[in-house]
Amino acid sequence: MLFIMGLAAWVVAVCGLFPDSGFAAWLTSQMEHAEWHGLTHHDTIFPLFLFIAGISFPYSLANQRASGKTENRIFIKVIKRGLILVFLGFVYNNLFKLDFESQRYASVLGRIGLAWMFSALLFMKFKTKPLIIIATAILTGYWLLLWFIPGGPDTYSFENNLVGVIDRVLLPGKFYDGSTVFDPLGLLSTLPAIVNAMLGMFTGQFIRISKEKISENKKVLYLLAAAIVFLIIGLIWNNFFPVNKKLWSSSFVCVVAAYSLFLFAAFYYIIDIKGYRRWTFFFRVVGMNSITIYLAQRIINFSLISRFFFGGLAGKCPEVWANVINTTGYIVVCWLFLYFLYKKNVFLKV
Repeated sequence: MLFIMGLAAWVVAVCGLFPDSGFAAWLTSQMEHAEWHGLTHHDTIFPLFLFIAGISFPYSLANQRASGKTENRIFIKVIKRGLILVFLGFVYNNLFKLDFESQRYASVLGRIGLAWMFSALLFMKFKTKPLIIIATAILTGYWLLLWFIPGGPDTYSFENNLVGVIDRVLLPGKFYDGSTVFDPLGLLSTLPAIVNAMLGMFTGQFIRISKEKISENKKVLYLLAAAIVFLIIGLIWNNFFPVNKKLWSSSFVCVVAAYSLFLFAAFYYIIDIKGYRRWTFFFRVVGMNSITIYLAQRIINFSLISRFFFGGLAGKCPEVWANVINTTGYIVVCWLFLYFLYKKNVFLKV
């Protein structure tokens, strides 16, 4: 969320201080999505969020069951949460302009809502082994669908893929960025995203195993081993089904699952096992109101507020330094907004 809250723009601004640096040019390129096939750091943010949302569900489910809630009540709550996120996605995409012909219905929040909801419903219904079979079937089936249908010289191209065909037939309104061919958050590509959330749920369930059965250090080693396995699978699969965030390809799911597992293992070791927690406060303020800041940036003009406080200083500096000051100011203003909510115990929960 910090990258979405302005850190990506800040990194680009800082890299602008070093125009002759090859590393700075490479780092700048990582702050944008890959144009089509390929992977950048920016492509990992969304699936990592889904993975984290999945990790929390086994804890929530256990608490709800322990409190005496029936399975039907939990099912209804899961569905309600998913549909609310879909609606908030409509709001983010200017629902209140009431211009339904130009409305974009596919959204980040919509994908999170649907992928998490279906994953949670499956997690409640099936045990681990059937879930592994289901996840494998989703990724394999998605690959085969895009491989065989609609056919042609390149079924994974921007213009000629089944994901775009289905969206052009079934998805109302406008597509992303004015495209008439393809939306990266369309209907069919939501299927493999379910697996990202499922993998998070598997991870959360694994971490909940008592220390007596598996030590904390062994859990970290198992997570790292799983990350290596997913990375190998993803890289091999890339030769047949290219890593592509916009298609949300099966190889992409595997590669970003490896990245998610590696990061989670590292932070689980540092924070939970070694107990180094104080440094996390800055990030907790952001993470505990992630949906709030995502929506707030759409509604509140934080750039105007930042210019009010930092614009004068930025105006006294060369352009490259002004960009650093302005992007820093934006992050500061957003963080202070979230800190105010944090101190008041105000958290947007869906």
